[in-house]
Amino acid sequence: MIALLVVMSLVVFSLLYAEPGSVARNLLGTRPVSPQAVAEITAAYHLNDSFLTQYWIWVTNALHGNFGTSIQSGSPVSQEIASRLGLTLEIIVFALIIGLAVAVPAGVISGMRRSGVVDRASAVGSIVTLSAPPFALGLLLLYVLANDLSWFPIYGGGAGFGDRLYHLVLPAFTLALGFAGFVLKITRAAVIQETEQDYVMFARSRGLSEWRVTRLVLRNACIPVVTSFGLALAALVGSTVIVEQMFSLPGLGSLLEEAVTFKDVPVVQALTLLTAAAIAAIALLVDLAYLALDPQLRKAVTTR
Repeated sequence: MIALLVVMSLVVFSLLYAEPGSVARNLLGTRPVSPQAVAEITAAYHLNDSFLTQYWIWVTNALHGNFGTSIQSGSPVSQEIASRLGLTLEIIVFALIIGLAVAVPAGVISGMRRSGVVDRASAVGSIVTLSAPPFALGLLLLYVLANDLSWFPIYGGGAGFGDRLYHLVLPAFTLALGFAGFVLKITRAAVIQETEQDYVMFARSRGLSEWRVTRLVLRNACIPVVTSFGLALAALVGSTVIVEQMFSLPGLGSLLEEAVTFKDVPVVQALTLLTAAAIAAIALLVDLAYLALDPQLRKAVTTR
């Protein structure tokens, strides 16, 4: 994880130098360019130092939460991110709750009762949600549920807890559909694989109830499900950029889109690095969860 973050930080820092033109001029943005302004930017960003020296200073500041100043607003980048982080986290958590509440029970029922009504309906639903991109699902939900039926607001984040939840239903549901479809298919496949094992036949032959057999199956099936959950969560984080733009939500996705449009390189650097760090942290947590759930793997690591 550390090696990955070092490589990503190098790539992200190089964005400033990949842009055509003078680095100082790029950092000034649309502000008036004068020799004094160029000198101040050069001194503030240590542009006369070597690339590695500048990179080290930038990484050190980033570790302390200092990502520089936004070209567009003139405010500290960390302040811009902090003001929008809460909304993005709320959307992701809401989508996770919806996705897991639908996908895991449906996947378990589909795996335990193959070719049943739930299994067939889940198969069709997962294919549709996995095939359709988030922006297509979001537009469909907006058109039908918000525009035609007027059940939900078309845009905005709302004010207050209840109003915020009301405004986030459609964005969270848009994110949750693709996530739920992926987790459902993995859960179903893992449950089917476990039901074909000898211990399930032995448990049923001993007269154990179906509920106890299901608990045994779930205990072993949760390992691949947790692994796939990390991949789906990483994709969920990336999809928030599209969904926030679609529903006009002032989160990190909208901030990134605005920063790219206005060539606000410090903001783009900070958001890209934070996204990479979040995805790397998710992968690490999945590995640790895998170790905690699998006694054989934990024993193998301990004996080493």
